[in-house]
Amino acid sequence: MSVAPFDHRVLSGLLGDPVLAALFTVEAELEAMLRFELALARAEEAVALLPPGTGDALEKAIGGFEPDRNALKAATARDGVCIPELVRQWRAAAGDDLGPCLHVGATSQDVVDTALVLRLKPALDEIEVRLERLLAGFDDMAARFGDRTIMAHTRMKRALPLRCAERIARWRKPLAGLLADMPSLRARLLRLQFGGAVGTLDRLGDKAAAVSAALAGALGLEDAGCWHDDRAPFADYAAWLARLSGALGKFGQDVALLAQDEVAAIRLKGGGGSSAMPHKRNPVAAEALVTLARFNATLVGAMHQALVHENERSGAAWTLEWMVLPQMTVAAGTGLRLAVELVDAIEEIG
Repeated sequence: MSVAPFDHRVLSGLLGDPVLAALFTVEAELEAMLRFELALARAEEAVALLPPGTGDALEKAIGGFEPDRNALKAATARDGVCIPELVRQWRAAAGDDLGPCLHVGATSQDVVDTALVLRLKPALDEIEVRLERLLAGFDDMAARFGDRTIMAHTRMKRALPLRCAERIARWRKPLAGLLADMPSLRARLLRLQFGGAVGTLDRLGDKAAAVSAALAGALGLEDAGCWHDDRAPFADYAAWLARLSGALGKFGQDVALLAQDEVAAIRLKGGGGSSAMPHKRNPVAAEALVTLARFNATLVGAMHQALVHENERSGAAWTLEWMVLPQMTVAAGTGLRLAVELVDAIEEIG
């Protein structure tokens, strides 16, 4: 999964977010996939589907194993997913006795989807921290400047005087609502994917429910059944990210307008320079918030396209998610980082 242009060597200076981008690296994905497989083996050991000690033995055998990434790349071109080759390599590393104990009852989508969810969990934690920091910044801004007055504008024309506290409250309100939505978002999103070949876990027989519950518990995820063909939680998450970026874009757009020389209702410290006009200090962070809002507004439609999962599983829609969701996550996280910086850069309002 890629997060370009956010990992671009130059553009990442403005748009990049190393903390969130690190969750979508190959290293992070392989680590999460291994967590799934080892937890699955232990869950099956717990219900006597695998011999005692299998989980520990597998972790010792493949815990530090470094897969052949060139082989994974070639296999993905052939199979559309790396899991068959990755499991083959793990089994070879584990040996003839332990190898067959890997991936029992699971399918590729179980591994890929759960590995993504395992990485979205810390992504949400980071986004929540930044969102709380931004709200605290707005509260501080209101305490400093709330009693001052600015000119309100409707349809880009001067309207009536407005207390700064009112404008700040309007920036804050949708973001506070998004923060309040996070518990329900987590409950919908942070779910184990475990269905086996066609979503029925048929290979595990009457032990299926027990294995699924143990696996979910070990990974700290909700045991909510198979959702191979129900992508609504990912679409909901994408919509939430687009709403977040949109609220940040509203803030950025207002700041850019209020900071215009002709308006001068906001004064920012710092700012971006110009190659042709040394006197300029461009509101780069504010502009980037608008860009990121429009970017995520565009991509959320692609995630809604991925809701069309044919029959029991889709290859086409699934691959589209890999392309879109990491970029939306990093875009929203970058927006929060820039918004916090922008609040800190506001020296005067009114």
